[in-house]
Amino acid sequence: MRGVANVEPMTGETVMRLGMAIAARLKQPGRATRIAIGKDTRQSGYMFESSIAAGIVAMGADVWLTGPLPTPGIAFITSSMRCDAGVVISASHNPFQDNGIKIFARDGYKLPDAIEHEIETLMASPELDKQRAAPGDVGYSRRIEDSRGRYVVFCKATFPSDLTLDGLRIVVDGAHGAAYRVGPAVFEELGAKVIAIHTNPNGKNINAGAGALHPEAMCEMVKHHDAHLGIALDGDADRLVLCDENGVVVDGDALMALCATRMLKDKSLAKGTLVTTVMSNIGLDRAMREAGGKLVRTQVGDRYVVEEMRKHGYNLGGEQSGHVVFLDHATTGDGIVAALRVLAIMAREGRPLSELVRVMTRMPQVLVNTVVEKKVPIEQLPAIAQMIADIEKELGDDGRVLVRYSGTETKVRVMIEGTDLGKIKQWADDLAEALRTACKAS
Repeated sequence: MRGVANVEPMTGETVMRLGMAIAARLKQPGRATRIAIGKDTRQSGYMFESSIAAGIVAMGADVWLTGPLPTPGIAFITSSMRCDAGVVISASHNPFQDNGIKIFARDGYKLPDAIEHEIETLMASPELDKQRAAPGDVGYSRRIEDSRGRYVVFCKATFPSDLTLDGLRIVVDGAHGAAYRVGPAVFEELGAKVIAIHTNPNGKNINAGAGALHPEAMCEMVKHHDAHLGIALDGDADRLVLCDENGVVVDGDALMALCATRMLKDKSLAKGTLVTTVMSNIGLDRAMREAGGKLVRTQVGDRYVVEEMRKHGYNLGGEQSGHVVFLDHATTGDGIVAALRVLAIMAREGRPLSELVRVMTRMPQVLVNTVVEKKVPIEQLPAIAQMIADIEKELGDDGRVLVRYSGTETKVRVMIEGTDLGKIKQWADDLAEALRTACKAS
């Protein structure tokens, strides 16, 4: 659930009812039900924290509040403290006006679609009100005072015990978000000299010209301080963007290529396979093949990457956007843990990031987003299908075409990769314009 704060569905009343439905659906008979609630630094987080907690305790379940904490930190708290669910109040990389709710199951993984649907149905049902607790059975709410410290210890435990970050200078951009304290603390406690930026949230500046969406300031600070690495997290710190010692941005594809090829070498990459989405650069496929591994693609969304990983027993996956999941260590994308995996490689090999990411050669990629009046299935547009087939034929094995409709906006996204940037840009523009014309409302 995501939207503008204090506008339906993101109102206190609706969020309270969501809390009631979560508690009713996930309540464990015969014992006390515990649900952890965490948030990022948005001003509206206080309102929704109170609202959802009120709904949960009204159903007789107990609430444990973590305060501001990264999304992966709340997943960790949920599983480590044996809670029955974890609730994250965050709109991730969106501006401060927005907010949203995500739910983790007791094992720290996102709830399956089927259970989310049951909760949605229950919210609208009059049966929900009949399940309110008796006055003597109302739950309680309390704060976990050391939640930040617990998560810092968890993150540090994912870093090899025989290594330190001594001698490294690292710029950490907290996006004025959920990791504004824990992010710098993790790297400092492992020995790094940390230059922290965008770590002063005021409720309205989360993601504003900062963090993974706006890594420019991080890149400049890396060059200014002659740092070895820059780490930019997003508002809820479940993803990151890096930059090397020259201030050059390193995205999720390059990060995955580096980590996956090293894991192939030490035989720790489960089934020799990396999982990513259809948006990852074809250069990642080539890097994996050359290293003796393989790559599996899913639809866009980190939840689909994790589902594929769990289904087949893979342990590394992620997205170009910087959601990277190390299932040996965490149940969801974790920007801090991902950064530590890269830093471990740098520390062990004694090489700068600019050299290490040469493991992958990026193929030129063009992405064009176009507003459409309606979303017509591609198979119902023979002229468009023919255009795609003709482009794919000319690209051969040196590129690919991806056309998909946005799940949240009335837009179509055209992505083409190939060796000739000029050609693929023209093809992408032509295809996007053809789609815009073909998808006009009749």
